[in-house]
Amino acid sequence: MKDLFLKKDVGTALKNAENSGLKRNLNATNLVLLGIGAIVGTGIFVITGQAAAMYAGPALSLSFVISALACVLAGLCYAEFAAMIPVSGSVYSYCYTALGELPAWFVGWTLVMEYIFSCSSVAVGWSGYMTSLFDSFNLHIPEHLSRSTLDHTDELGWFFTGSLIDFPAVFIIAIVTVFLLSGIKQSTRINNIIVLIKVAVILLFVGFGLSYVNPENLTPFVPKNTGEFGDFGWSGVLRGAAVVFYAYLGFDALSTAAQEVKNPQKDMPKGILISLLICVILYVAVTLVLTGMVPYYKLNDEAPIAIAIDSVGAGLRWLSPFIKIGALAGITSVILVMSLGQSRIYYAISKDGLLPKLFSKVNKNGSPANATICGGIITAIIAGILPLHVLVELVSIGTMLAFTIICISVVVLRRTQPLLNRPFKTPWVPFIPLLGAAICILQMVALPEATWIRLAIWTAIGLTIYFTYGIRHSKLRKGTY
Repeated sequence: MKDLFLKKDVGTALKNAENSGLKRNLNATNLVLLGIGAIVGTGIFVITGQAAAMYAGPALSLSFVISALACVLAGLCYAEFAAMIPVSGSVYSYCYTALGELPAWFVGWTLVMEYIFSCSSVAVGWSGYMTSLFDSFNLHIPEHLSRSTLDHTDELGWFFTGSLIDFPAVFIIAIVTVFLLSGIKQSTRINNIIVLIKVAVILLFVGFGLSYVNPENLTPFVPKNTGEFGDFGWSGVLRGAAVVFYAYLGFDALSTAAQEVKNPQKDMPKGILISLLICVILYVAVTLVLTGMVPYYKLNDEAPIAIAIDSVGAGLRWLSPFIKIGALAGITSVILVMSLGQSRIYYAISKDGLLPKLFSKVNKNGSPANATICGGIITAIIAGILPLHVLVELVSIGTMLAFTIICISVVVLRRTQPLLNRPFKTPWVPFIPLLGAAICILQMVALPEATWIRLAIWTAIGLTIYFTYGIRHSKLRKGTY
């Protein structure tokens, strides 16, 4: 049992990073734009409507603030690790040095789930906006090619929808995968352009939408609870916070690319914290305007901003195509960064021997090609067959679990290795990390029981892979670094 908690030396992790084949092409500006590219997308353009209609009503803006608090606390912990151990792998790599191999595998496998389902859910949102955009030009994608194959409700369980596959969702993942194979430098150039477009569109929506806000739609601000936990009321605000938590996932994806940053000790903390702050402001502003324009119970749709614009009449009708194009561009950048993060997780775990070495092979463009292609195929399949609400809840619980572990790891490493060089330090340790962990755990508790069951199944699969493959091929155990 003791061997299951063998820890990787920080010096070894840094030494291996220098001979990785990955290229250091990113600066602080690239990181901030990658962060915004990853964070601002489905959270604004898709999940706001569903979370407001199902859980929190207009008070969803408070849900975003609660989630933001936990993210800022976790973000400080990420910044410390990213500056101290600037390698690929995010929480997986940090946990390997702080807690040991089995905990690292557990969180790494959770990150795999997080990124797979994050990319899939965002692609489903992209499909909703693409279908809406086509409809506005009187071009219609057949329903059996634009909906998930399966759906799930508490009353009926799993059932077939009659659709073959969500083809637009599969299509966008395939396109993004091709972009990523060209290397991170080219991918960030594409992301920078997309980010400027979508931020401009968001500001247009907030600016022009303010004049169409109806105060009656914001009253009551916290809808009365129906008698069930999480069904509106303050418990609904908490559940809404848990559901939209994954909307802040972007800064986690940034840490997976630390090995490709020119000056990670200084630039990683800047990229994480600045992008997070900008996105919190945008989320709260959009949520207030959206629920002010349309009664929250009418927003349960995969394209809520498009619905809000179409519902106010001719005054904003001119903005509708721009919003839909901006949403498509914005959601594309989320898929791009999340897919990038997913491939780097496969790469980092493979470098340690816990996954087959084919996932750590790097092509001439400095991209882990096999990991990128494999991630794209898995993500496309899931996006094509599973519904949005199931994907979102799985991403949320995976994200919060990763954040909890990173917060705990900071406290552990401060005690076990206090003399390590820390270019950036999380303030008020252990108070800040433990508070961040506590908020994440509280939000995890608010998620539906079915989500926990799916997490348990995913964990069981992961442990099976570790004890049948990873434990026998671990480079740390074999001493072959």
